Amino acid sequence: MKALARRHAGASCPAMPRLHLFQVDTPNEAAGLVYEPVVCLVLQGRKRTVIGDSMLEYGPGECLVVAAEVAAMGQVIEATSAEPFLCLNLLLDPAVISTLLHDMDGLTQAAARSGYGVTQAGPPLLEAWRRLAELLDRPDEVHVMSRHVEQELIFRLLMGRQGNLLRQISATDSSLSRIRRAMAFVRQRHADRLTVNAMASVAGMSVSVFHRRFKAVSGLSPLQYQKHVRLHEARRRLTTEQLESAAVAYAVGYESASQFSREYKRLFGAPPRRDADALRKIMIQE
Repeated sequence: MKALARRHAGASCPAMPRLHLFQVDTPNEAAGLVYEPVVCLVLQGRKRTVIGDSMLEYGPGECLVVAAEVAAMGQVIEATSAEPFLCLNLLLDPAVISTLLHDMDGLTQAAARSGYGVTQAGPPLLEAWRRLAELLDRPDEVHVMSRHVEQELIFRLLMGRQGNLLRQISATDSSLSRIRRAMAFVRQRHADRLTVNAMASVAGMSVSVFHRRFKAVSGLSPLQYQKHVRLHEARRRLTTEQLESAAVAYAVGYESASQFSREYKRLFGAPPRRDADALRKIMIQE
């Protein structure tokens, strides 16, 4: 699997657009990101992810499962050119989970306490990962086989320690689905002056329950989450549109350019313009 990951790292497969393979040759600085619902299997090296007050560290044979659009700081902490950090990422499709849960009728469901977790991948799960990744070497089989292998992989996850977490993704009225609804509301209106009351109303919860469950899922308070979303959107605009940092600050909802610069540097480790220039150079090299 490591050899396969090195062959295909960074390449895309249109027939399996939600599968991504990554290789990092050296440890890197912690960087801010917003996860989509995803499961990540590490093959080699180690990574550290900080979500709110929680720090998750995971290595070969371990899976990070993220069931909501959480803001995080990610850092590869163990990698060399001879033994790079290697991982497989599969973006989660609620429809696949729903289909499986329908066939697994009677499986008890428990409320998810958070939106993320790390689990050890046992032999059956690793075998499903291997067969899914090996389809990259057999592109003629992808159209027929990928959905069957993906279903097996998700089934193994549903039967594992993070199964309750995944089950909440497809439930239309679960606590997690309500929090994700509020998260989507924040992302769509990140530049507005939102209140926790408005977010709680979207989730259909009281303010106190909403605040508690939102932080349990995302690791951040609702207003902290909005700030992270604003800063990530600002980073995207600075990198791709080459706008002035003050203009971007106001566009994403900040009323003070100096406050924007301070909070941007705190999250990404460098002032807005310097960080964007460095990212642009990396993108050009790639």
